[in-house]
Amino acid sequence: MSEQNERIVPIGTVSAEEILAEMQGESGSDSKSIYELLEEDIMASDIPDAEKTRRLSRLIKLRSKKVNIMLAGSTGSGKSSTVNAMFNMDVAKVGVGVDPETASISKFELDNLIIWDTPGLGDGVERDKKITKDIVEKLNETDEQGSPLIDMVIVIMDASSKDLGTSYDLINHVLIPCLGREAEKRILIALNQSDIAMKGTHWLSDQNEPDEVLKEFLQKKADSVEKRIKEATGLTIKPVCYCAGYKEEGGPQRKPYNLTKLLYHIVTMIPKDKRLALADNINSEEENWRYDDHECDYRGGTKSGFCDTVWDCISDGAEMGSEIGGEILGIPGRIVGGVIGGAMGAIGGIFGAIFS
Repeated sequence: MSEQNERIVPIGTVSAEEILAEMQGESGSDSKSIYELLEEDIMASDIPDAEKTRRLSRLIKLRSKKVNIMLAGSTGSGKSSTVNAMFNMDVAKVGVGVDPETASISKFELDNLIIWDTPGLGDGVERDKKITKDIVEKLNETDEQGSPLIDMVIVIMDASSKDLGTSYDLINHVLIPCLGREAEKRILIALNQSDIAMKGTHWLSDQNEPDEVLKEFLQKKADSVEKRIKEATGLTIKPVCYCAGYKEEGGPQRKPYNLTKLLYHIVTMIPKDKRLALADNINSEEENWRYDDHECDYRGGTKSGFCDTVWDCISDGAEMGSEIGGEILGIPGRIVGGVIGGAMGAIGGIFGAIFS
């Protein structure tokens, strides 16, 4: 059991104010995290003290949860540009694997969000064998509760490449055998560089989106990847086509496309009790989240994913009722016990344009 979980005490032996003081004392940052906003809103709510204590205790549990995401893919597929576009990597702490065997895997810590970035594959047989061994070692690690350490694996593939054999080998012969039937729930295939999938043609630069010809090409590419994995393993894993954005030599910044879609799938695949770890670390650059294929309400789906955490893990889904004092990530409505309101409105401001 973690140190934080050991401090949770039976209701009646400690007040909500004492729990809040302890939680605030653990924070060394001037800026308020999503957890601190929720703490304040729970304390300001018009509910019995015993219920405040229960919800603060649940929040402590959530605060101890870490999300571990592994990035894998071939050299040049855009792993670094993807993670930089999605998350606030400027504040990441950099480390390496805990064992010498996994030292080739880079570790980036953003509070409770941990990114494990594996070296690019395809640069040599012996090197690939070493990287593969490190990946297998990491996928078989467990956390303090005995659960798998890695919550999900994002495999970045180059949509503009015809040679995806290295990625297929990784997925079919390494990741799926390690993860078993859970592979469908824990592997996300991301087809990057969709903007240059047809050698840069059929991309509408002004709208930052593919035209109908390129859309059809990308759909066929995604279908082909899905089919090959299905035939080899029997599992269905649907790829997401996107563009992480990049800066051409001497040219302007190419804007991301479908990053909202990629984030939506990540949030829905992460266990509910760990999702808030993502919320504090989303890249706040507006342009990163402006363009997508509009096939689904990805912003609304992502909001719902975070709200599910509040509903099920903090309020325990047990009460219906009060009008909230603000908005839930920008969505007006009602929520259990009248607890969340103002904080969630403020959280919507944290996410900025992504949830506008």
